[in-house]
Amino acid sequence: MKTTISLPDSLVESADELAQRLGVSRNDLYADAVAEYLARHQVEDISAGLNKVHADEERGVDSAVRSAQARSLDSLDW
Repeated sequence: MKTTISLPDSLVESADELAQRLGVSRNDLYADAVAEYLARHQVEDISAGLNKVHADEERGVDSAVRSAQARSLDSLDW
C-alpha cells in the first residue's frame, strides 16, 4: 500500500543516511521502523494488561506455597 506522510527534512536526511549505511531502501527502513514501533507498543500493552490483572489479585504468597518453596530450597545442595 502506498501512503504519503510529512516528515521534517532533517529526519528524512538522517533516515536516508541510515538506509544507505545499512544497505536497505528508504521504504524498507521506514517499514522496519514502523514494525519495531508497533511491536514495542504491543509489548507495553501486554505488560500493562498483566500489571492490571495482578494489581487486582490479592497480594502475597499463600502460606502452603511459601512452606513448599522453603522445603524445596532446604533440600538443595548448594
